[in-house]
Amino acid sequence: MNKMLLFNIFTPSEVAMQIADRVKHRRLELNLTQEGLALRAGVKFSTYRRFEQSGEISLRGLLQVGFALNCLDDFGGLFAQREYQSLDQVLSEQGVNRKRGKRNE
Repeated sequence: MNKMLLFNIFTPSEVAMQIADRVKHRRLELNLTQEGLALRAGVKFSTYRRFEQSGEISLRGLLQVGFALNCLDDFGGLFAQREYQSLDQVLSEQGVNRKRGKRNE
């Protein structure tokens, strides 16, 4: 079996725009205006409009939008503890010693 590694390399700005685009599509599925969703989320209309245009929003604002869209559970997987598929994976990571960074660059 040929296993190929696929790498998706995105910048933080690109990921932010992808999230904003998904939110916009969800908003349109629910037939909501930008102003309507901003009101439901408890964020300023200008803040929400900027989010859709640039992907920029505070974490709190994004969580409020997620709550308004009933998607708050989607954030639960961020930075979640790794789930292992085998005992070999557990054992291989136990042998790794923690290291501290020495540079601030």
